[in-house]
Amino acid sequence: MNWIYDPWPWYVAGPLIALVMFILLLVGKQFGMSSNLRTACAAVGAGKAARFFNFDWKSERWNLTVVLGAIIGGFIASHYMSDNTVKINPEVAQQLATDYNINNAGDSYLPPEIFATDALSNPFIIAVLLIGGILVGFGARYAGGCTSGHGISGLSNLQLPSLIAVIGFFIGGLIMIHLIYPIIF
Repeated sequence: MNWIYDPWPWYVAGPLIALVMFILLLVGKQFGMSSNLRTACAAVGAGKAARFFNFDWKSERWNLTVVLGAIIGGFIASHYMSDNTVKINPEVAQQLATDYNINNAGDSYLPPEIFATDALSNPFIIAVLLIGGILVGFGARYAGGCTSGHGISGLSNLQLPSLIAVIGFFIGGLIMIHLIYPIIF
């Protein structure tokens, strides 16, 4: 069972992702997660309130199954198939502990200093989560998809807009972690 518990090397995971993308291309589908919010909203009747949600959502319900599978698979993997630790560079763990008071970096996927329910009692943390969520949601819709859609599906289809979007995601991430994150925290 260790082959399931341990991270898979790139030469196994990469071809498996490519195989899934090839199958999706064959059946005329495109992978992406952010578009599922539009599909879910249309399924519960949001099309009556906004024209953006007024479309044939049933043709996209297969992608809702992908989201459900990701949620269930993530739960099973994190609770039953993992020691719930992540291997990170010891220097990074030390910097997180020193600079940001995150002492459990590397001990778990979700360090309690960031993800514990106690953090939700802090109005600043709630504001950061709300603003961040709005910006990510807006950005995903404005870019025509999320990082997984552009990075996996768009690049495998050799779409220039996806390449531009992925470059933008990387630049935005670098700006966030090196310039904005230290100011906020």
